[in-house]
Amino acid sequence: MDIPITVHPLTHDPTAAWKEISRTQRVIKVHMSQPQTEKGPNKVRVVCMSDTHSLTSYLRFDIPTGDIFIHAGDFTKCGKREEVIEFNNWISTLPHKHKLVIAGNHELSFDTNFTESSRNECANSRTKHTGHLSLENMPLLGNPQEDIEIALKTKNIREVLTNCTYIEDQLVNVMGIRIYGTPWQPEFCKWAFNLQRGEACLNKWNLIPNDVDILVTHTPPVGHGDLCCSGIRAGCVELLTTVQKRVKPKYHVFGHIHEGYGITSDGNIIYVNASTCDINYKPQNPPIVFDVSLPRTALKDKL
Repeated sequence: MDIPITVHPLTHDPTAAWKEISRTQRVIKVHMSQPQTEKGPNKVRVVCMSDTHSLTSYLRFDIPTGDIFIHAGDFTKCGKREEVIEFNNWISTLPHKHKLVIAGNHELSFDTNFTESSRNECANSRTKHTGHLSLENMPLLGNPQEDIEIALKTKNIREVLTNCTYIEDQLVNVMGIRIYGTPWQPEFCKWAFNLQRGEACLNKWNLIPNDVDILVTHTPPVGHGDLCCSGIRAGCVELLTTVQKRVKPKYHVFGHIHEGYGITSDGNIIYVNASTCDINYKPQNPPIVFDVSLPRTALKDKL
């Protein structure tokens, strides 16, 4: 029987919420090591990246080979068509048989609700689209207003991603591994796929099915890979509760908070912040790789 998840009374202050939650659980820092070249016949190798922000041409490391490649969002600066085309061309060069991608808050053109509301706001107020966006975290854009306006006018953008599988609030079964992807996060700088903390976020997490092997979100849960350089936590309280009490995946992959890069565990679940860019938007964090055991019912050599 599913355990009902309720909104935490401190949900709007994740830093305070985590201070309370952390009294009853631990965070284990997991050392990142190079994966073994050979893996067992009953293993699937997963390679994870996030937050590449149209900087894949500046990577100074090789992408490890594997069976499944996962990108946890923010693969562009703001979701312009040429940025998405560039990403689609880059991901086509990767050798992985299965490539899964979710959007992040920078993929403005992928969030149809966001683009529609922005167009309406502009039409009603006759102001720039960027009037309600925070640009302080966008040093990558040469002309932020112009680029964002172009992105907001882009239509049918998902059709550009022909060299990977784009998933949004969706479960896919890859080689017997159940993977669920979702782009939403608590409101952060008023960009795409933002929701108010509490009930609105929880409604999205309630869509995640049980028995997921790998959960891919753009936002971190509170307490894992979510600590900003300011000392404030940006993770979602209800996401942590949902993950720990109901979904219980083997791995939870995300990005969003660049300075949170790395791997942690609560003793049961492995949390992977795979942000490629660091806090200065330099793409210097290498991909994170892990091996997942195939279910007994899945014979890899037949897939």
